[in-house]
Order: sequence, then structure tokens, then C-alpha cells
Amino acid sequence: MDNRSKLFPRVIGSLAIVGVMIGLMIGRLTTPDPSVLQQVEVRDGGLVVWFNNEPKLHGEIIDGTVALLFQAEGPAQNGQFKLSGKDVNWRTRKSDGGLLLTVLAARPLLGEWVGSEVDDRWRLEVRLQER
Repeated sequence: MDNRSKLFPRVIGSLAIVGVMIGLMIGRLTTPDPSVLQQVEVRDGGLVVWFNNEPKLHGEIIDGTVALLFQAEGPAQNGQFKLSGKDVNWRTRKSDGGLLLTVLAARPLLGEWVGSEVDDRWRLEVRLQER
């Protein structure tokens, strides 16, 4: 029996392993960095939320509460500010879908949000008003 026919499966197996390893390395290099919440700023009439890059976002207004779900990571935070002289509470927390930002007041809120890239970071401005 020929020695080459015995070595052929080993050579093919080695090439397959090397191909998989190279594919994993290329995949790792092309995967974008995960979005991370960097800071939350209180501004007149709302919040400004900063991320290292643009996260996927799903936002809803549920019974007067503004809820924004980001596919991002970040610490749990909370705070309070005034809107038309009345208290508004906000908080971020981890959830199954990512990072959840909720904004709640004693009166129902309406909100709109606009994102833009500023200095290699992602800025999401959340403007609020009473319903």
C-alpha cells in the first residue's frame, strides 16, 4: 500500500483545522466593538445619552413612560431632573434584551429621540414633554 494514501486524510484534516482557525481570526477582526453606555447627561427638556458607537435601539412610550431598549452594555444608573417644574426620574438597568432606559414622571410623558455621531461617539438626545 502506498504511504501517500495513508497520509492524505491527515493532510486534509490539518488543512481543514488551519482553515477554521484563519476564519475565526478574520471573523474576530471584523466584528464591531460592542456598544457601551458611557454617560447620561441631563439637559433642558430631556436627556443626552452617550455611547462608544451606535447601538441598535427600540423605543416605545408605554402609558406615559418613555422606554428605550439598547443592544448595549453599561452600568445601572438613575437620576432625577425637572421638566416644567415637575420631577422626572430616569434609570438604566440591564435586561434580557440589553440595556433599558426608562423615564417616568407623575404625569404622562411624550418623547422623541434623535441620534447622531459626534467625535467618534454616538449621541442620542431624548426630548421630553408632558402629554
